[in-house]
Amino acid sequence: MHRTCLLYQSDRPIPYLTAWQWQKDLVEERKQARREGINLPDVLILVEHPTVYTLGQGSSLEFLKFSPDDPNIECHRIERGGEVTHHAIGQLVAYPILNLDRHQHDLHWYLRQLEEVIIQVLAKFNVLSKRIQGLTGVWIDNAGQNQKIAQVGIKVSQWITMHGFALNVNMGLSGFDRIVPCGITDCQVCNLNQFVPDIEFVKVQEAIAQTFAEIFDLEIKLQAIA
Repeated sequence: MHRTCLLYQSDRPIPYLTAWQWQKDLVEERKQARREGINLPDVLILVEHPTVYTLGQGSSLEFLKFSPDDPNIECHRIERGGEVTHHAIGQLVAYPILNLDRHQHDLHWYLRQLEEVIIQVLAKFNVLSKRIQGLTGVWIDNAGQNQKIAQVGIKVSQWITMHGFALNVNMGLSGFDRIVPCGITDCQVCNLNQFVPDIEFVKVQEAIAQTFAEIFDLEIKLQAIA
């Protein structure tokens, strides 16, 4: 019997700080429920964010090409791993809140599973993608050049996950010019619509939810966002 995963997805952009606090609340609820012997279902949040930059907890400021104090640029240091990344409209961001007690106590396994979700989703649109040894995320060989199409960064506390991955669907990529993406000096980024010009964002959402459920052996139940 499949375990339940509550799916929240929005047809409007969600401010980054709103989604961040939402994740923290969901994690704390699950920690408290565990102490009380209650099993709350896993959660998958699929959203877009207005333009924002985020720095991992150990990320270096040298990878920013702007001042983090610039009032015209939204930038937050958060508790996930990894270096700086960029979110904007047209990028699908996935936040799984999973209790790894019910999956595996293995962070490397979990990272690879998230990458596998992305790889299989892209394959459904006939786009071949890959991992690169020693790096996180998912890449596409575009005319002999490795280009990053998805970023992965997580936080796990008491085996409950937060943060997750971001897949570039049809976003403006110029925002990446303000950073050294993921701290990789020669990192090039790409969008799914470069390979599937008529891609529909909602179809990508559907594919992510379906593939995520398959890989983590979950039953998706769609929930309304208030």
